[in-house]
Amino acid sequence: MPTPTENLAKSLEALEKVQGQGKVAGRLAGAFRNIGRSRIADDIVNTMKAAGYDCREEDPFAALAPILFPRRERSPYVSRIKLMWETMRDPVLKRFPARPALPKDQKAYLKQVQDNYVTDAYHSLSIEGYKVSRALIEKVRKGNWNPDADEIDRELRNALAARGYWQAYQAVRQSLALVLRGENPGAVCDDDHGTWYRELFAPSVTAGLLKPADLAGYRTDQVFIRHSKHVPPSKDAVRDLMPALFDLLREEKEPAVRIVLGHFVFVYIHPYMDGNGRTGRFLMNVMLASGGYPWTVIPVERCDQYLHALEAASVNQNIEPFSELISLLVAATMKGKPEAT
Repeated sequence: MPTPTENLAKSLEALEKVQGQGKVAGRLAGAFRNIGRSRIADDIVNTMKAAGYDCREEDPFAALAPILFPRRERSPYVSRIKLMWETMRDPVLKRFPARPALPKDQKAYLKQVQDNYVTDAYHSLSIEGYKVSRALIEKVRKGNWNPDADEIDRELRNALAARGYWQAYQAVRQSLALVLRGENPGAVCDDDHGTWYRELFAPSVTAGLLKPADLAGYRTDQVFIRHSKHVPPSKDAVRDLMPALFDLLREEKEPAVRIVLGHFVFVYIHPYMDGNGRTGRFLMNVMLASGGYPWTVIPVERCDQYLHALEAASVNQNIEPFSELISLLVAATMKGKPEAT
């Protein structure tokens, strides 16, 4: 049995290791900030802090690094998505319901979103293949989820997904509040989508299934989509594509285009190893709010149609099936007759 002195030594060693990791991460974030990659720096710091590390940003360089070459689009994918955006705008605008007035009562809008949580979580998680029940989702929402004391909660991967969805949903509501106050929705999603993603998987970090570093930034490997002919861009292309997407969202004047193409292009890029569909639907709903449209759920009963429509847009550049589906669901929700209940 270890002596108290040995236990203290091990504790100090563990503390030193944690502090060391926080310091290394802080210097790495400072280095990225120095060369103008503030988004990567923010992701590193926020991810480490979310995991409980004391991460203090520190610039390891004495002066700003000179920019030797003007910024350019390094990936042909950037030109491709810009071209797709332009060619797909008109089909989207032809089908989407007329833009309503922006909600005057922002608190009522946010309350309606919160009241819709159980339905949204059930359908969104079910589309991704999680075996969740409304009872499990309600249990998580009320704070009765306890993986430390409840063996079922501890063993269920689905419970971790439900808890993460609850945390991410609250973060998305904060983003909605900013958009309803008039902030540019593209800029808000650019700033906040990393937080939504980290919250989705934070319970898996707490449970030891993922490392904090797994949630820092975009994917670092190639990803493939099951049962799809679409192969997402390489990990290197993602670094160029995501800023380009948010530039398009910032500059786009038509809410309908931001809603449909924002969701489609996000999942086309597939910036994360997991969670792209959920994050893409969050982005869609923030864009819906920016146009005065209600929060809209894609029902699991429409899963095949939804996935086939995304496939048609990704592989054949045919946005019409996806635009038509989203338009029908939004129109039904506006009439008070949403398909997902």
